[in-house]
Amino acid sequence: MNRLLRVSLLACTLALAACGFHLRQSAALPASMQRMHLAVNGGGDLQRDLARALEDSGVTIEEEGGPGIAELKIPLASFNTETLSVSGGARVTEYTVRYQVRFEVDGGDGQALVPRQRIDMSRDFSYDATNTIGTEAQVEEIRRSLNDDMVQAILFRLQAAGRNMPAGPAAASAG
Repeated sequence: MNRLLRVSLLACTLALAACGFHLRQSAALPASMQRMHLAVNGGGDLQRDLARALEDSGVTIEEEGGPGIAELKIPLASFNTETLSVSGGARVTEYTVRYQVRFEVDGGDGQALVPRQRIDMSRDFSYDATNTIGTEAQVEEIRRSLNDDMVQAILFRLQAAGRNMPAGPAAASAG
């Protein structure tokens, strides 16, 4: 029995590796983004979740901006719910929840590290007119999911921008 368990565990591990599944890792951000101040319009879940994800990536979150501290500015983070379809009885049957975020990162010297970018995400859901309480819970879960995905998308863009940054004078003279 013990051998069968080992073989099936090995088979599952190989199957996961073969399908391309990988656990999410923290983002590798450049030295210029290792100390960061978050300026999120409205704060809330996005600011809290983004701060947590940045800290998991080794970034020190500063209360105030200043020399040597990058500033992640998010002037817009908004949800919008739109009607997708209406039944023959003029009742809404499908909605879409849209989430738009605009952000940019300035370095500690005031120079743009990441120019202003816009990320749009959306999720569709069906509406049941007989279960309005369930609909509100469904919308809240969709918003949480979109927020989690948005945090990951911002981190991926920060990481990509860091890989494409020109090497500083110290790095250029070392080579």
